[in-house]
Amino acid sequence: MAMVQTKEAGTMSYQVPTLTATNYPVWAIKVKSILDAHGLLETVEPRTLGEEPNATKSKQALAFLFQAIPEEMVLQMSSHTDPKKVWDGLKIRYLGVDRVRTARIATIKRELEGLRMKEGELVDDCATKLSGLVSKLRSLGHEVEEEEMVRRILDAMPKSFLQIVASIEQCFELDAMLFDEAVGRLKAYEERLKSHGEKEGDQGQLLLVSEQKNGENNRFYGRGRGRGRSFERGGRGHGRGTGRGDKSKFRCYECGAFGHFANECTKWKDKEQEANLIEEEEPTLL
Repeated sequence: MAMVQTKEAGTMSYQVPTLTATNYPVWAIKVKSILDAHGLLETVEPRTLGEEPNATKSKQALAFLFQAIPEEMVLQMSSHTDPKKVWDGLKIRYLGVDRVRTARIATIKRELEGLRMKEGELVDDCATKLSGLVSKLRSLGHEVEEEEMVRRILDAMPKSFLQIVASIEQCFELDAMLFDEAVGRLKAYEERLKSHGEKEGDQGQLLLVSEQKNGENNRFYGRGRGRGRSFERGGRGHGRGTGRGDKSKFRCYECGAFGHFANECTKWKDKEQEANLIEEEEPTLL
């Protein structure tokens, strides 16, 4: 822990940040602020050529930097007695890492902009992906505001969520809305869609069963033998076997001939009599 004296609060402690392979930008900001609080920033900041900092301060700054870097790096930097040389050496070494970091941030931001929730995917899954990308950006030193996260999750919603997205944008101040609140509202709408979808599925199943039954009934009644329907040239006619009127334009549904109705068809009656004879003979044969 680094210690600094303050007039208002007495002794204040600071946790020494440790340099890693990926956190140099954030590490440098933290270290500079702590050195400044100790009054040691002048030992690493650019100074007039030939100007030598206070020897005591230089030793304190050097000791602090050695605490903030990995042990293997301490061995490499141990020959330096000037904290500025240590500071500049770290900056040069991690300059390439900083460029990689910038490229990585750009890649993650593109992923964030292109994030879309697929049909059938849950809101929780989409929110988890978005939070993961934001965490990666923050670990690289790129801060993402809450408002941007809210807008990203709304933009990622599919067409089925268009109604709730429009309602949120019109009824709420997005810059004051928390990300968790937006996710909660989307999840509530998602549950409503699920419930509505289940009801539609049940109704569709009942309708399908009803249609199947109607089809079976139609096939059954289509075999009726007491009525004959025939079609005239210009319309539809119904015959009930009354024998009245001109039947020359009516066609029998049983034999296809003109001049009589199906219930008057002799061919149909012959077939029926033949079927009855077969039924009567079957017990005798047995």
